[in-house]
Amino acid sequence: MTFQFSGGMVRAVADDADLGFDAILVRLREVVQRLESGELSLEHSLPVYEEGVSLARRGQHLLATAEKRVEILVSASGGIETAPFEDPQ
Repeated sequence: MTFQFSGGMVRAVADDADLGFDAILVRLREVVQRLESGELSLEHSLPVYEEGVSLARRGQHLLATAEKRVEILVSASGGIETAPFEDPQ
């Protein structure tokens, strides 16, 4: 658990490693809203941005791990061939 100064108040924030994917998405939305609001000074924006980058990396890691687990389960359940997803766009 870490503590953040925000809007004149200190609040406790769970470390990225403690958050699940859904909680990461919620927190990322909050980070984006704060940055887009234009109310933060440069000094306050940088740590918020750093938190967002950290959250995004943790979310990507969780997605990659889940994808590998699904591939293992699918391949172990009868030799079904897997192929990487390709976005049609």
